[in-house]
Amino acid sequence: MKTAQLRKIHNNIQTWYQTHGRLDLPWRTTEDPYPIYLSEVMLQQTQVRTVLERYYFPFLKRFPTLKDLAEAPLDDVLKLWEGLGYYNRAKNLHKTAQILSQQVQGLPPVLPSTIEELVALPGIGKNTARAVAAFAFRRPVPIMEANVKRILCRLHQLKTPTDKALWEIAYTMIDRENPFDYNQAMMDIGATVCTATNPSCEYCPLQEICTGKNTPLIYPTRKKRTVPTKEQYIMLTLYNDKLALSQRKGKFLHGLWGFEAVEAPLCAAEYLGEVSHAYTHFKLHCKVYLYPALDREEGSYFSPQEIIKTLAISKVDEKILRLYLSCC
Repeated sequence: MKTAQLRKIHNNIQTWYQTHGRLDLPWRTTEDPYPIYLSEVMLQQTQVRTVLERYYFPFLKRFPTLKDLAEAPLDDVLKLWEGLGYYNRAKNLHKTAQILSQQVQGLPPVLPSTIEELVALPGIGKNTARAVAAFAFRRPVPIMEANVKRILCRLHQLKTPTDKALWEIAYTMIDRENPFDYNQAMMDIGATVCTATNPSCEYCPLQEICTGKNTPLIYPTRKKRTVPTKEQYIMLTLYNDKLALSQRKGKFLHGLWGFEAVEAPLCAAEYLGEVSHAYTHFKLHCKVYLYPALDREEGSYFSPQEIIKTLAISKVDEKILRLYLSCC
């Protein structure tokens, strides 16, 4: 693309963004790297509306700085993340804050500004590092999230491009003078104009260079996924009106509290019902049983109110608890 044409496209994008962009998003109206970084982590695999309505502001109120986050117990962090899913994001956020705090003892921790330093931190990958660099430090680098990928594929009629190819294209298009507005605009164009199922090509500021605008829905090729269903028996052990829970140690939902999964229900257990929950790669279907124990068995016991107020539990365990409360 010639320099003059690229400059014209950049001007089109800037004009569109100032008129139609989501300029008032809170992470776009601050220069503090920490809330910008937090937004990038929360928005991974999560819609803007969900983050804004339920998580972003409560999290910042409880942990207003990296220092506050670093000094908080992980359980408190996970409790604030409860329901947002992909809990490794919260754990890596917490771990990063602790690492940065240890690096600058006696001073407030700060995020590094270079991509190389950012990708060395837990949970910060290639795209998140560039997003933080572009938005918090105005580095002239592109970002690569789902909306941007879709735009690039349609611009160049790419059905199954490699990540390397997309990054090469992204770097040739970046507005080096205005990387913040350019990258924010590209995301907004993908979210509101160049949408996955109903693109409005006539309103797109990129239409004059888009080679796929006549058949946009075929770019990129959508992958068909079959999601398996996993079955579980869940045993709720009840003693003195309190339920037994344990903190998960495995990779899946690590650090969250949950009810026990068993190979088969006890004969004396009462069947309560079933709950299901869909994760990204599988669907979980649980048959739930209640076992009133005569003696306190090993483990930690909590009242339903304690679970709700103090423990970080997964969505499926929340559904199980609601089932228990509705039956008992």
